[in-house]
Amino acid sequence: MINRRRFGAALVAAALSALPLAAHAQAWPQKPIKWVNPFPAGGGTDAFARPLAAQLSKQLGQQVVIENLGGAGGTLGAGVASKAAPDGYTWFVGAVHHTIAVSLYNKLPYDLQTDFVPVTMLALVPNVVVVHPSVPVTSVAELIDYAKKNPGKLNFGSAGNGTSHHLAAELFKTSTGVQMTHIPYKGAGPMMQDLLAGQVDLAFDGMGTSAPQIKGQKLRPLAVTTTTRSPVLPDTPTLQEAGVAGYEVQTWYALWAIKGTPAPIVERMQAEVAKALQDPQLREIWANQSATLGGWSQAQFSDFVKSEIAKWSKVVKDSGAKIDN
Repeated sequence: MINRRRFGAALVAAALSALPLAAHAQAWPQKPIKWVNPFPAGGGTDAFARPLAAQLSKQLGQQVVIENLGGAGGTLGAGVASKAAPDGYTWFVGAVHHTIAVSLYNKLPYDLQTDFVPVTMLALVPNVVVVHPSVPVTSVAELIDYAKKNPGKLNFGSAGNGTSHHLAAELFKTSTGVQMTHIPYKGAGPMMQDLLAGQVDLAFDGMGTSAPQIKGQKLRPLAVTTTTRSPVLPDTPTLQEAGVAGYEVQTWYALWAIKGTPAPIVERMQAEVAKALQDPQLREIWANQSATLGGWSQAQFSDFVKSEIAKWSKVVKDSGAKIDN
C-alpha cells in the first residue's frame, strides 16, 4: 500500500530539485550569446548562421554574435568551442565537415560525440561542381575526358582538409578514375576568391557561396551533387544524370551545445531556432540558396550525426584520404 504522505513528500522534493534548472532556463539569456563558427567569414556557414543569428537576437532579446575561428578544416574552432563554459552563452556552429573529421584525422583537439550535445539542423545544401571559365570543359563528361588526358593538371580548391568540398572531390576521383590536385584553404571564402581569380580550376563547392557567382556568370556549373536537381539551377544535371553512378553528397550546417549546458536551455535554443526558420525572410534566404530548412528535434539530429559519421568513414577508407596531425 502506498504511503501517501511519503509519496507526496517525494513529489514535492522532485519538484523543488527541478526548480533551479527551470528558473535558469527561464532567466536565460541575460547577456549576449556567442556562436563559434570554425570557418572564416564569407563562407557557407556564414551565409546561414548570420541571418539566423540576427533573427534569434530579435526573439531572445539579446544579441547572438558570430565569432569566426577558421583553420584546420574547421577543427581548430571546434577545439576552442569544446573548452568553453557550458553556461548557455557559447554554442558551436558545425557542419558536415566535422562528421568527416572523425575518421580523417589521426588526432583531434575535441571529441564531437562527447564534448558537444547535438541541438538541431540549420540547413542542408547541395554541393555544385563549378569550374573557372578558363577551363575548357562545359560538361561532366568533358571534365572527366580532359582530366584523364591531363592527369594531375587540374587542381580543385576546398574549404580545407577534411571538408565536404575535399571529400566530395575525392569521391568523384575514385568514382571516375581521374587524377586532380587538391588545394586546401582556410574556408570557402578564401577558396572562392582564388577560384574566381583562376588560381584554382574547379571546386565541389556549397551552393551558398557558388550560386551568386554562377548567376553572375563568373563560374560555370557542371553538375549538382545531390540525387535531384536544384531549383536554383534547374538546367544543371545531377552527377548521377551526368553518368557518375551512385554519387550523392550534400553539405549541411548545424548547431551543437557545449557538453554540460543545462538541458532546459538546450531545449529552448532548439525551439527558438525552429521558430526562427519559419520567418518569411529566412525562408527566402534558404530558398535562394536551394537549402532545405532545418529545425529538427535533438533526437532526429543526433541520429543523423551518427549516420553521417558512419557514411563518411567509408568514403575516407575507400578514397585513402588521411591527414596526419
